[in-house]
Amino acid sequence: MTEHQSLGTKRALVVRGGWDGHSPVAASDRYAAALKEDGYEVTVSDSLDSYLDEGLLAASDLIVQCWTMGQITGEQLTGLSRAVRAGTGFAGWHGGIIDSFRDETGYQLMTGGQFVHHPSEFVTYQVRPLPERADHPVLAGIGPFTVTTEQYYLHMDPAVDVLAVTDYEQDPDNPELAGNVMPVTWTRRWGAGRVFVTAIGHTLTDLEVPEVDSMIRKGMAWATR
Repeated sequence: MTEHQSLGTKRALVVRGGWDGHSPVAASDRYAAALKEDGYEVTVSDSLDSYLDEGLLAASDLIVQCWTMGQITGEQLTGLSRAVRAGTGFAGWHGGIIDSFRDETGYQLMTGGQFVHHPSEFVTYQVRPLPERADHPVLAGIGPFTVTTEQYYLHMDPAVDVLAVTDYEQDPDNPELAGNVMPVTWTRRWGAGRVFVTAIGHTLTDLEVPEVDSMIRKGMAWATR
């Protein structure tokens, strides 16, 4: 045990990159700063090779990933999955966590959900925390709220713990999808580790919605070892 760990300081590793459309640097900077405000020691990495560094991963109590699309090697994925199974938390938002590494089904098993579609235009939709999960720390102080942004249609693992949902809005190109209840925010366990995901966060403005920001900050705290 290192000196800082014995004093209770938490360590977070922020890994960012991939498609620039999700502003990985600015978005991850926002939550790296939030973690520092909350007393974490934060390391920021622009390389998936961080997942090869066993010492860094073992010392990290939380990994926050903002990496849309891209490719991850088998060795990198093994390192990440092994760290989470050993107790390191894993958290993220939108495509930075559930549209990463589309060809790696092993990664999707860990996150519990995968983006497959969104309408071509932004839509306004309501997010509803589930009443039966109102006692979950991620939902503390959060009621139903509305956002105008991408609405993700997802393929989901039935084993996740869904915290908030939405009714999928009309999509002219796929009318059969309308009205389906779609998870928005969920958690899962992966070995000894905790995983937090929310599907919201396409733009920096999305992250400024108080309820979205609160869920992400509380989600990171919940996922932390």
